[in-house]
Amino acid sequence: MSRQSAPTAIPDDDPSRMLTVAQADDAQLPHIGLVGDTYTILVSGADTDGRYTLIDMHVPPGGGPPPHRHDFEEMFTVLDGEVEVTFRGEKITAGVGVTINIPANAPHSFVNGSDRAARLLCMCSPAGQDEFFTLVGQAVASRTEAPVPLDAAATQAFIAKSQTLAPSFRTELLPPEKQ
Repeated sequence: MSRQSAPTAIPDDDPSRMLTVAQADDAQLPHIGLVGDTYTILVSGADTDGRYTLIDMHVPPGGGPPPHRHDFEEMFTVLDGEVEVTFRGEKITAGVGVTINIPANAPHSFVNGSDRAARLLCMCSPAGQDEFFTLVGQAVASRTEAPVPLDAAATQAFIAKSQTLAPSFRTELLPPEKQ
């Protein structure tokens, strides 16, 4: 269902905004290790005036974020491999070519249950998730480089930092799912 309103004038072009061209394997892009995954910020909120962010996700076997929810739309397209998505407690498997939209505020998570890496393209609208990932993750050199495993103390510090910052990015970290 589309939402249409009375026609309005399209604003003038903003010449201060530049064309963004991103190549996922570009070493100059931010590659962020987070929860064992590697997320590459292809298009940041700074590039889109906060309208959205586009993230290339490399998810190794067993990888994926824990349960969470946030007050923004999130869409994934599986480019390679597959992930098991849990949405409001229901599980589905998404393989190559599948696109999933997670509505704002809905609890969800995903895990790569296969024996090979998965690759997802993730768009969040509005932007902000890119900033959150940058603040809580660790920089890595490339799109497929695994982050350094965290010891118990570093894991606790990561969790505390994530829980402290999450509300500022309209995100709620949820308890692990019951098996």
